[in-house]
Amino acid sequence: MALNYVWLFFFFIAFVVALARLLFFGDTAIFSRVMTSLFDGAKNGFDISLGLAGVMTLWLGIMKIGEKAGMIDKFAKAVSPFFRKLFPSIPKGHAAGGAIMMNFSANMLGLDNAATPLGLKAMQELQTINPKKETASDAQIMFLVLNTAGLTIIPTSVMAMRQSIAIAQGVTNFNAADIFLPTLIVTFISFLSGMIAAAAYQRINLFKLPILIFVGGFAALMAGLYFWLKQYPPDQMAAYIGLLGSAIIFSIIILFLLAGVRKKINVFETFIDGAKEGFQVVIKIVPYLVAILISIAVFRATGCMDYVVQGLGKLFAALGMNTDFVPTLPIGLMKPMSGAGSRGLMIDVLKTYGVHSFQGKLAAIIQGGTETTFYTIAVYFGSIGIKNTRYTIVCGLIADAVGLVAAIIVGYLFFK
Repeated sequence: MALNYVWLFFFFIAFVVALARLLFFGDTAIFSRVMTSLFDGAKNGFDISLGLAGVMTLWLGIMKIGEKAGMIDKFAKAVSPFFRKLFPSIPKGHAAGGAIMMNFSANMLGLDNAATPLGLKAMQELQTINPKKETASDAQIMFLVLNTAGLTIIPTSVMAMRQSIAIAQGVTNFNAADIFLPTLIVTFISFLSGMIAAAAYQRINLFKLPILIFVGGFAALMAGLYFWLKQYPPDQMAAYIGLLGSAIIFSIIILFLLAGVRKKINVFETFIDGAKEGFQVVIKIVPYLVAILISIAVFRATGCMDYVVQGLGKLFAALGMNTDFVPTLPIGLMKPMSGAGSRGLMIDVLKTYGVHSFQGKLAAIIQGGTETTFYTIAVYFGSIGIKNTRYTIVCGLIADAVGLVAAIIVGYLFFK
């Protein structure tokens, strides 16, 4: 519903501004520019989706091998001590615990297709132990908040889109994994802030060994990598981040293939099955991407986007701040409401400033660093008839706000 209003807002405001420019400033070419942008936006949406198809089929094919080889299940078991402490109300051995761990494992590995059905299954299982069926339980709220915080090890879709746009822009030797480490840090900070917010409401003691080991170990690893990289100038640091991200991702691919061989599955056929799913996902994305990009195109063609960015730029400049991050702010503001809307804004930044630019990299980090709070709440709670969400939205928005600020700071630390 929120996206519906945002979409209409872009069109109506663009029309009003275009009419004002015609009547008060004599800009007789404004509506021609709007129509050109409208058709260009539709073409760009299709072209980007087409370029996305190859990368998505590749990744979902590899992930299908990992899934059948049992790697996701092993990952879930590895993180189970941590999650058990965050969900004390779930009885030991209950199916909800396993579904939650599988959902988070799929999310961390960028398996959006697998994560959503697993998440819905987890919510249904949690509903079986919820005494008030129309009111969200503490366990359900913690689950939702951690989902909206979106801890992601591999930002698959963001990297795929950057690669697709780099090809369209004729950028050679482009490494889409150069945002891997910054995005990982941001998702961890967002995840941690959501966890702390929900735990504060539920009075969960976070100073327990499994939680401290998970959080401390992850934080120490990120800090170690950053302090190792910060000795290098920005260009060299970006190159090392790209190398690190590429090496880790390719190592995961090899690990999945070896696990598939060990399980004696037909890895080629399994890859094909997953790749088919990837192509179907891209086909489904086309209408949404075209719809979002045409609305942003007319909004930008009338100068509305420039007015927004310039206004924010003047505000932050008056505060004595560097304003290079300002063009990416609309992405962070849109993300809690709509993943498709923020994706369209990210693509607009990538096309306007270039995939190699600071703004392009920061846009990708913001997009990969947080989740769609309102959409996730609507889908997950709607599937089981929850009407009273209690403090879920508050905690989710805290995670989003912290994630946006963290993305900007991390972007400057790594790429400025």
